[in-house]
Amino acid sequence: MKTKAIRGMNDILPDESGTWRYLEKTLRGLVHAYGYDEIRLPLLEYTELFRRSIGEVTDIVEKEMYTFADRNGESLTLRPEATASVVRAGITNGLLHNQRQKIWTSGPMFRYEKPQKGRYRQFHQFDVEALGYAGPDVDAELIIMTRRLWQTLGIDRIELQINSLGSAESRVTYRQKLVDYFTGVKNQLDEDSIRRLEQNPLRILDSKNPDMQGIVEAAPVMLDHLDADSAAHFAELRVTLDAAGVEYSINPRLVRGLDYYNRTVFEWVTDALGAQGAVCSGGRYDGLVEKLGGRATPAVGWAMGMERFVALFEACGGEAPVQTADVYLVAVGEAALQRAVVLAEELRDQLDDVRIELNLGGGSFKSQLKRADKSNAVYALILGEQELADDSIGLKPLRSTEDQISVAMATVAAELAARLEH
Repeated sequence: MKTKAIRGMNDILPDESGTWRYLEKTLRGLVHAYGYDEIRLPLLEYTELFRRSIGEVTDIVEKEMYTFADRNGESLTLRPEATASVVRAGITNGLLHNQRQKIWTSGPMFRYEKPQKGRYRQFHQFDVEALGYAGPDVDAELIIMTRRLWQTLGIDRIELQINSLGSAESRVTYRQKLVDYFTGVKNQLDEDSIRRLEQNPLRILDSKNPDMQGIVEAAPVMLDHLDADSAAHFAELRVTLDAAGVEYSINPRLVRGLDYYNRTVFEWVTDALGAQGAVCSGGRYDGLVEKLGGRATPAVGWAMGMERFVALFEACGGEAPVQTADVYLVAVGEAALQRAVVLAEELRDQLDDVRIELNLGGGSFKSQLKRADKSNAVYALILGEQELADDSIGLKPLRSTEDQISVAMATVAAELAARLEH
């Protein structure tokens, strides 16, 4: 049987990975500029972590998690998202008591979904979290940070939607309003919505069933039932976004797919990727740390799906800088190859951030020059019998009409450094 990849778990090939590296580097530079530090987390957690944090009555927990029993009979789950793991790490490592943390993490996540463009069973996220910050100023900064990302990369087919889910207390009142409303139209609800009506009616607002959209649109709006503190928090957030010139729309049906959110929620959405329009999503989760056994700690964050981010960057005409060799070392003959191996290491020692590719696998002088040209290197260094005898090397420009010159072996690094600076 021919080996094959698991459905929905894709290889990222060499001609694609350059774009990934470029965007990941851009993201790392962005969060560094805002004072966030990296945390690295395990792929596996105890299943209970996600049941308690994400919520029992969510598609992720009910249908999508990769869960199994290990040899000790413990129920483990491949992480379907990062926030719960960030909070768990903060609690277990004592990072949250009387402290504030601004951290980021990235890596693969796993959900058993129907694979389609922009939605995979193994996908990658870049996740940014601020823990210990209660005010709307940090909500605004996280949104402004993502706006800067789009501007930096020239991504313009994207817009911001915001909403407030209020406090846990105000949602009790709102929940009853939803129960009353959806009970009145119960005969029009789909099977999932009927089940959620008794367990978590807010989840009905997140329904993706097109036949449910009219019913959902007519439901009571959370913004009409906010407690005073949440209303003030949301108003101040809007004032700050307005002052920063951030354009947004208020989407009263934006509830996010995870139970731990409260107050501010937001999504950056695009029309460039078909049905998978949400590219970066986030919000506030002030109760999650306490729910998982820590002390009450306000928190807010966002997550970006890297596959959709890459697709959006390309849909908006973005191109990553091409990674090519700066120098290609041609060596003709066994003795020349032995010297070229040593020379390549010497040049790498002396030239920072210069990509040097050594011809491997032999070949004639003509075939090696063809490989040098195909590598898109700027210069070829040519080493043969005559150059070995003279302790010199040929320096041939490959991207200009300049003539080949002979350079003393002792000065080749300095000659390359001077030329590559320009």
